[in-house]
Amino acid sequence: MSAIPKPDMPVVELKAADLPAYCPNPAMPVWSAHPRVFLEISHGETACPYCGTRYRLAEGEVAHGH
Repeated sequence: MSAIPKPDMPVVELKAADLPAYCPNPAMPVWSAHPRVFLEISHGETACPYCGTRYRLAEGEVAHGH
């Protein structure tokens, strides 16, 4: 399941050290919390299926497989 990206939602840029990516992220206020969901982001951009926040790897970052 993946959300349809909404252009007005914030974009969180991640470094490879921030992976695995999950939402809600630590910067989000507690009142907006939803169940934690881990996001697949090996390249490009992905969106949280609950809130639509977009996540992408920062320029030059490479996701390494486990």
